[in-house]
Amino acid sequence: MVTVGQLMKKELVTVDTGTSVIEAAKLMKACNVESVLVAEKSRIIGIVTESDIVKKFVGADRLAYFIPVEDIMSSPIVEIEERRPLTEAAGLMNQHQTRHLGVTKHGSVVGIFSVRDLLRPVSIDEF
Repeated sequence: MVTVGQLMKKELVTVDTGTSVIEAAKLMKACNVESVLVAEKSRIIGIVTESDIVKKFVGADRLAYFIPVEDIMSSPIVEIEERRPLTEAAGLMNQHQTRHLGVTKHGSVVGIFSVRDLLRPVSIDEF
């Protein structure tokens, strides 16, 4: 059985509350990631994704330079334990209508799992 922890992205890219959406987008581009986690006092409180930027910022005509990430973030993050199977991750994504899950270990976020991770080539026998 392939687990979420085997396919998750372990490099967490975070921004603090108060960071502008534009700065978060620049960081996403520089780090080649689809999302950034939003932290407040070292605690993860939300996530901003490419989709959030397009739908809640650009698509909503909110083009003022300073809109803080917390205005468009998704919160709380839908989480899944790293040892859970891919089928459970897919079910959670469908249930919560999200494309990203925070992956936890002992209650702390240790990775990000996205719908794109479900598309990685994996042997059908491993499901």
